[in-house]
Amino acid sequence: MEGQKLAVLIDADNAQASISEELLVEVSRYGVATVRRAYGDWTKQNLSGWKQVLLDLAIQPVQQFSYTTGKNATDSALIIDAMDLLHTGDVNGFCIVSSDSDFTRLATRLREAGHTVYGFGEQKTPKPFVAACDKFIYTEILRPEPSTPAQTTKSQPKLKKLLLTAVDGAAREDGWAVLAAVGSLLMQADPSFDARVYGHKKLGDLVKSQNYLEVKAHATSEGAPTQQVFVRRSKT
Repeated sequence: MEGQKLAVLIDADNAQASISEELLVEVSRYGVATVRRAYGDWTKQNLSGWKQVLLDLAIQPVQQFSYTTGKNATDSALIIDAMDLLHTGDVNGFCIVSSDSDFTRLATRLREAGHTVYGFGEQKTPKPFVAACDKFIYTEILRPEPSTPAQTTKSQPKLKKLLLTAVDGAAREDGWAVLAAVGSLLMQADPSFDARVYGHKKLGDLVKSQNYLEVKAHATSEGAPTQQVFVRRSKT
């Protein structure tokens, strides 16, 4: 939601520094990143790639030493900070950057409190964490030159089912559905749904490319430059 004050909380152990700039650009589509924190044991060599990124993008590093092997202290620190921010009321939305399912309960708790939760992680992210977020963005699509994900072709049957179900759910008596309403139903059905996963920048472009759907546009009012887009099942 535009204008939201967002806390961006990054699990550096399970996120890639190389797309941090693109990540913050994506976050800006949903609100203002008033809190930017990255959690990890910064004494470890495997996080060295983050150090310049933290400086360049004004992300606050939060040091969390790994006192015990096999225990993820980073997760605990991030969760505690998120709950502190929840109760101070300084933000009204959270961006959790991780591919770790350990944050599933946190995302659920934040949503129960009425806060919007955006998840960011790789396509390997377990489904429970994806489903616990209001919206989940796969970080592969944020790369400067994203390639079409390998599973796109295999996902076509799932895509068709998702689109047709959403169109049917939003359709008026004449069979036409407002594209914006279709988009809302798609997000409710699958928080990770994003046209960019299927090689298209916008939902409108994606539906136009499907031969089982018809698309039309009408001006919202006489002489208005903006148009309202409609979609329905193809009659052919």
